[in-house]
Amino acid sequence: MKSAKEKALTLAEKDKENLWHQISSYNEKKRPMVVEKGAGAWITDHEGNRYLDGMSGLWCVNVGYGRTELADAAAEQMKKLAYVPMTQSHEPAILLAEKLNELLGGEYKIFYSNSGSDANEVAFKLVRQYHQQNGEPSRFKFISRYRAYHGSSMGALSATGQALRKYKYEPLSPGFLHVAPPDNYRRPPGQSVEDYNLQRAQEFEEKIIWEQKETIAGIIMEPLITGGGILIPHPVYVKKVQEICKRHGVLLIIDEVICGFGRTGKAFGHQHFNIKPDIITMAKGMTSAYLPLSVTAIRKDIYDQFDTEEENSHFRHINTFGGNPAACAVALKNIEIIERESLIERSSELGERLLKELANLTDHPYVGDVRGLGFLLGIELVENKETKEPATAERVAKIINGCKEHGLIIGKNGDTVAGFNNVLTISPPLSSTDEDFEFIVAVLQKVFKENE
Repeated sequence: MKSAKEKALTLAEKDKENLWHQISSYNEKKRPMVVEKGAGAWITDHEGNRYLDGMSGLWCVNVGYGRTELADAAAEQMKKLAYVPMTQSHEPAILLAEKLNELLGGEYKIFYSNSGSDANEVAFKLVRQYHQQNGEPSRFKFISRYRAYHGSSMGALSATGQALRKYKYEPLSPGFLHVAPPDNYRRPPGQSVEDYNLQRAQEFEEKIIWEQKETIAGIIMEPLITGGGILIPHPVYVKKVQEICKRHGVLLIIDEVICGFGRTGKAFGHQHFNIKPDIITMAKGMTSAYLPLSVTAIRKDIYDQFDTEEENSHFRHINTFGGNPAACAVALKNIEIIERESLIERSSELGERLLKELANLTDHPYVGDVRGLGFLLGIELVENKETKEPATAERVAKIINGCKEHGLIIGKNGDTVAGFNNVLTISPPLSSTDEDFEFIVAVLQKVFKENE
């Protein structure tokens, strides 16, 4: 009988022989962590080491690990009906669409896919077709922001504003333009946050005018840039962007793939800014990653433009697994848990506490800024606090590795923009206990103290 350590070693060897890991170098020098199980905010590897998952996997396990209710919901649905394509329909898809409209305030049609990338691809296709059928066929371009991430497929990657994600995969899809994001930490000296954000928002309008407004189809943005470095706009920024869209007949797509389902302390991140997007994409926290599922929510009056007798006017897009019955059943149960346990309110509370508890990190010689919204935090590391020179990869790695050695997994904005992969990211399960919270704070304080 093999020991746990021997079993883990065997699995690691098989892993190295057969798997190609995401966002990993070809010649991996370290054995991968082979995760065996999870419970609450914690995961355990095959050697019995426990870690608090301070990133909820990839920003997605919002209700935590080991939720029997979600496993049971999937199993019961699979036994009843495992699959039907969404050329037809089924009860979980219908009920979930109704629930999502309740959370969004109604007025949307729900299109199912399997991932955030898929959801954004759907948005790009239907926006172009909408303008074609609305008598404005010249509208085909999209504007997004540098540092933002919108997916890995070719269209979504084209919208992404992270040069390192695109390097060696170009040329990508044509018709995607970018503007600078609101980076409040790096705004010009003496300029107020509000004025700076209005200036950054105005860049969308300048781009629309320079590119000929009749060619602009849509703007896509997250409520706050997450994987690109936790860049949180002032409310005037988001309102201004929506005003610009309405003035120029441009559709506003809000990417809620990370920010949705309580992560920011609201059901959806855009609800902090009192706007009504034309299209909303979502994934990750919708099922807490227990099964793949994503949604593109389209305003009903946009959907109505597809109701025509013209040949080929219907939306010709299909996704084999999108809207899978088991995934929809899990999403419904997941939302039920979020509401029953008040996890949206919990996210807001824990986020405020985390910012307060870690405020003293700004005194650290290599911490430039600490920022967050809801249970989502970014710590920007710098080499020089006066010049704001971004920290080296080695310095960032020391903090991440130090946290892991003490049992806490955190992330960073890796493989984004050369020289600016210097923001530590923390996004624990919204269901984290007070003891989990205290552990996160204690480890971060300890590791930063060790690296002064």
